[in-house]
Amino acid sequence: MSPQRIELAGVLERTALLSNLSQQELQLLAARTVRKHLSEGELLFSEGEPCAGLHIIAQGKVRIFKTSVGGREQVLALNGPGESVAELPVFDGGPYPASAMAVEDTEIAFISRRDFHAYCLEHPEVALKVLTVVGGRLRRLVGIIEELSFTTIRQRLISALLKLAQTEGKKTERGIEFQLPATHQELASQLGTVRELISRNLMRLQAEGLLEVDARQIVVKDMKGLSALIESA
Repeated sequence: MSPQRIELAGVLERTALLSNLSQQELQLLAARTVRKHLSEGELLFSEGEPCAGLHIIAQGKVRIFKTSVGGREQVLALNGPGESVAELPVFDGGPYPASAMAVEDTEIAFISRRDFHAYCLEHPEVALKVLTVVGGRLRRLVGIIEELSFTTIRQRLISALLKLAQTEGKKTERGIEFQLPATHQELASQLGTVRELISRNLMRLQAEGLLEVDARQIVVKDMKGLSALIESA
């Protein structure tokens, strides 16, 4: 087996869908797998295109998103190494329900729809794992719908800031400091709004003495006060 195929077998082994397969099975599937290289900002596929097969992220990150007629984006997921993309249309025969774009230089392991179908027939446990993954994605989408339907932009932004402060923040004399992982535009796409409203709400929170904002650099000066805004809502 060539070095390329051995490496692909390792990628498949680190994927949740395929983690229980034997080394021989992984190598056989790797022989049906091809590489795709994407540059930052390059589309993996567009909403409405026929589904060609299963994509597994070997390295890099992929943003899954929907686009409105007016051009607004809603980010549905940000997937990283080891995660599969667009499993459902591989089975239902429909087109891709959303678009996928590389947010950085990305390498994809691709298995055609026909080959993956054949493999699932030989290994029914893989199909059951696909159902588990799709179920998790459905729950995530229900959560997004709930957030968009029942919370305000301000509430969604505060929730995102609190989560980042808890997971990425560092305590300093000024407060809890962290950097937004994306631009205001990208953050707006994740929260279901537009860049201007993100910037306006950040400035409002700063005027209330809860934050200090310098482009993507955030200092939370009052965690209790910020949390209280969510609890009161």
